[in-house]
Amino acid sequence: MARDDVASLSRQVHAGLRDLILNGSLPAGERLVELQLTRTFGVSRSPVRQALEQLEADGLVTSLGRKGFFVAGQAGEAMTPNPVPLDRVCLDQSRQWERIYAEVEQAVLAAVLRQQVRINELRLAEHFDVSRSVTRDVLARMHAVGLIDKSRSGTWIAEHVTPRRVRDLYDLRALLEPAALELAAPLLRPAAISEARSRIADLLQKESVDSASFDRIERDLHVDLLGACPNQAIVRALERTHILFAPTRHLFDPVLSIPMDQIGDALHEHLEILELLSLGETALAARQLHGHLTGAVERWLGRFEKELPRIGSAIPPYLS
Repeated sequence: MARDDVASLSRQVHAGLRDLILNGSLPAGERLVELQLTRTFGVSRSPVRQALEQLEADGLVTSLGRKGFFVAGQAGEAMTPNPVPLDRVCLDQSRQWERIYAEVEQAVLAAVLRQQVRINELRLAEHFDVSRSVTRDVLARMHAVGLIDKSRSGTWIAEHVTPRRVRDLYDLRALLEPAALELAAPLLRPAAISEARSRIADLLQKESVDSASFDRIERDLHVDLLGACPNQAIVRALERTHILFAPTRHLFDPVLSIPMDQIGDALHEHLEILELLSLGETALAARQLHGHLTGAVERWLGRFEKELPRIGSAIPPYLS
């Protein structure tokens, strides 16, 4: 984890413990155990240790060497030998896993374009200096989008992404997305459709598009609007195909952007589908979506072939 991130978590732990001490929830003499605090706050040892050291500098806790830290009190007060039972403190856990998710996703995706890899959960936690609960959130998210699966032995595996697998995922999308669109259409806000159309119209005025903007266009239709489908079984099945959106976020050069001649057709097709939706032509929009997905697989593979040579082969220590 970056030094700034550890410092940020340390400040949160420090503030939480300081409040508990000052309001009397942690009385003088109570023992504070580092390991217990990592579980309470859902962070690794580093930010806890820094927080305790700062509290000692503030005069709020006292270090007794191997006995650990105790809440400071008046001279002569006995120190309680057992750690105080703390309620779980609610830090912003979503920010913690999101902080490292993009980097992990990018590393895994780059690796599976060349080979199958295993993810070591302990090494992942150590590499980013986060708690196991944070890494579990990261892995759960990657599993939800179809990037990783668990083997029979319980090991997290990311399969090699081959052209055959890409075609299979697009076949699944072509079967399910049109049906999801027809079910979702009556529930969609007109404003949501209008906003998505406006974003595409703005991009079509440019000669090239940055990866983040194109990713937003993809997600507008294929994730956000289809996510309104009331059949959650279809929505969950489609989540397993969202690995197909990851290359747009990570593999296409964010500085050079994507030339319009590579994505212009896709943008126009998205716009046509949205315009049909806005006119209430749901069945026709669903047919157009099916056609869009049938042609999209070749565009995906074509962009992938152009980018693969610049993707490095080195992998981080938590992958093997």
